[in-house]
Amino acid sequence: MAERHKGARIIMKSNAMGFALLPVVLIATLVSSGCKSDKVNAATEAPPAAKIEPDVNVASWAVDDPSKYPLVTATEYDAFPTLAVTGTVTPDVAKTVPVISLATGRVVAINARLGDIVRKGQVLLTLQSDDISGGFATYQSAVADEVLAKAQWDRAQGLYQHGAIALNDLQIAKDTEDKAKIAVDVAAEHLRLLGGNPDHPSGIVELKAPISGVITDQEVTNAGGVQSLGTSPFTISDLSTLWVICDVYENDIPNVKLGDEATVSLNAFPGMTLKGTVSNIGALLDPTIRTAKVRIEVRNPGAVRVGMFATATFRGRKKEVHTEVPSSAILRLHDRDWVYVPAPGNRFQRIEVVLGDSLPGDNQEIVSELHPGQPIVVNPAYLENMVENQ
Repeated sequence: MAERHKGARIIMKSNAMGFALLPVVLIATLVSSGCKSDKVNAATEAPPAAKIEPDVNVASWAVDDPSKYPLVTATEYDAFPTLAVTGTVTPDVAKTVPVISLATGRVVAINARLGDIVRKGQVLLTLQSDDISGGFATYQSAVADEVLAKAQWDRAQGLYQHGAIALNDLQIAKDTEDKAKIAVDVAAEHLRLLGGNPDHPSGIVELKAPISGVITDQEVTNAGGVQSLGTSPFTISDLSTLWVICDVYENDIPNVKLGDEATVSLNAFPGMTLKGTVSNIGALLDPTIRTAKVRIEVRNPGAVRVGMFATATFRGRKKEVHTEVPSSAILRLHDRDWVYVPAPGNRFQRIEVVLGDSLPGDNQEIVSELHPGQPIVVNPAYLENMVENQ
């Protein structure tokens, strides 16, 4: 009986465990079915895989008849290497002269202004000066002393001839006369340096232009005064020749030599070009922008003003071989320059080029990406239109 009861308990326990695991099995089955259903739906609703097309070379096109597009052969062009830099027009320091006043005083009249063109000897400024008055007093005193010394010398000669005075007294009278003449000459020269005229006593001094040119600086005003010796109320510059001071980067400095020719163009006058010569290459390098000052001397045709912005183009001394093509063969597209060259399989290929100078005969210099002897399309605009209409 005990064993029977024990077996019944085991069967009941197994059945209970089976019922307990039944919900777990059902949940797992539902989850598995749901996942499979989601995978099936996702596979059904997913878009088809993208089809990858091979890349197309937009710079190369095939044509039916290449003979419709005439070709020309790029030729060889010998040119000097160029370097373009920016600069500013300044006066030639060697031809800039300060107008110095050695007399102090009050300004009576100003006869010229900043920017005026003046001639040599023209009166620029009039001063009322105590220095001039004092100079005249000194000069007149020296003249009076010389008159007295001359009279004493004449009298001493007569007395000596009659034995009334000794030779020593005669020599003293001669020395006094000589010193009096020297004093007159010194006083007269001092008066001239101050701006006065010994023959016309006056307390007014006129400051005159030492050279012809343009007044590029003015340090005096009406009713003002010249307070110190050696003051420069004006500065006059002879602008017949000018300097163009340019900044050249340190990597380009070896390409610039003293005596090299340079072409200068001005922002204010696009059609004007000036020829100049490199007269100085700065020994100091700007540590901030890494440039050196290069000075170019140019002749002023008359219209150039100090302070104008300029572009200087230096030309090297050794020629380089560049390429020359007709200007019509250049296609300007998207702010870049292109040419068309024939390619295998009745095709034309578009390549980008870098232009140089415009050449005589409506030709164009090519400095890169194209070599002499290369055939190119004479008029690429027709080819470009054909491609766009395809």
